[in-house]
Amino acid sequence: MATRHELKRFRTNLADELDSAALYETLSRVEKDPQRRTLFTQLASAERVHANLWANKLHANGARVPPHRYSVKTHLMRGLIHTLGPKFVLPSLAAAEYADRDKYANQPDAAQLSKDEQHHAAVMQQMVADIKAQKTLPSKGAQIAAAESWHRNVTSGNDLRAAVLGANDGLVSNFCLIMGVAGAGTGNKAILLTGLAGLIAGACSMALGEWLSVTNARELARTQIAKEADEIEHTPEAEQHELALIFQSKGIDADEAKRVAAQIMRDKQKALDTLTREELGLDPAELGGNPWTAAGVSFCLFSLGAIFPAMPFLWTHGTAAIAQCVALSAFGLAAVGVFTSLFNGRGAAFSAFRQIVIGLIAAAFTFGVGRLLGVSIS
Repeated sequence: MATRHELKRFRTNLADELDSAALYETLSRVEKDPQRRTLFTQLASAERVHANLWANKLHANGARVPPHRYSVKTHLMRGLIHTLGPKFVLPSLAAAEYADRDKYANQPDAAQLSKDEQHHAAVMQQMVADIKAQKTLPSKGAQIAAAESWHRNVTSGNDLRAAVLGANDGLVSNFCLIMGVAGAGTGNKAILLTGLAGLIAGACSMALGEWLSVTNARELARTQIAKEADEIEHTPEAEQHELALIFQSKGIDADEAKRVAAQIMRDKQKALDTLTREELGLDPAELGGNPWTAAGVSFCLFSLGAIFPAMPFLWTHGTAAIAQCVALSAFGLAAVGVFTSLFNGRGAAFSAFRQIVIGLIAAAFTFGVGRLLGVSIS
């Protein structure tokens, strides 16, 4: 008979596998690409097989198999998949799979499952790499571009991570600002004004920074494309050779690669488009995105986080307002922690607790500094 510790391990493994299966099944239902949909279906089926193995172990030991309740992370991720689409969350899912790839390594009765999990992680990593290669990240041709000193790749990070951290910036910065002013003994109206001013100033700063970043990336991309066009015009043989090397790196026979490259070079615009995508890793239609959209999203995300600590001062004042400010900010920090758990591989409870502790320590520090400054100035 299994020990109590082993039964607990069986139940934990069962819950993890059922959560994973639910995520892959959701991805399979939402995914439009037939190949990826098939892969998600296969992964979901494999996770169900794993789940049955642990359920059977529990039954064999006369233990009750509890009704499964999906974790908070699973509910959040499924909601994001339905709302934002598979591509938005795939990097986070791949990171989680990679973090969990060795979870069965120290479990002697799960040797085959350990190999399966490592395979699942590899499949997800490759899927994300393939999607990025089709969009904005460098293709194999970028290895050739790296030999030319003026090439610089323009890429974007994980969208979900950027969104969560943008809201976190607004929450933590405004929380600390408000607590510092409150610590100085300032009146309710002054605290509220400070909070709203911090929200607007911070959101505008973030929006401007994002606008400049995307604008500079677009300008850099245009410069790269212009130089590529100049090379096609003045050194077509070298560019044709680069195209052939790119096609060879994709597994095409050398003679066939040379033939295809020569055919593409007959149309300079087609050659420029191909080299832009394959060598520079850029999409000529997007060039890094719209700077105004990026600025607007950044403004809204920062404001979303920054409004939490300021809200209580709209309807109350004094100690009650400060207490509600701390409570609302802690709730916001917990939410940020839960969302960060989607891509850091840690548990939702641990991530939420860590976020709350760090945020409260920072706010307590600024409150203390405000108190000392308030006393010394008065």
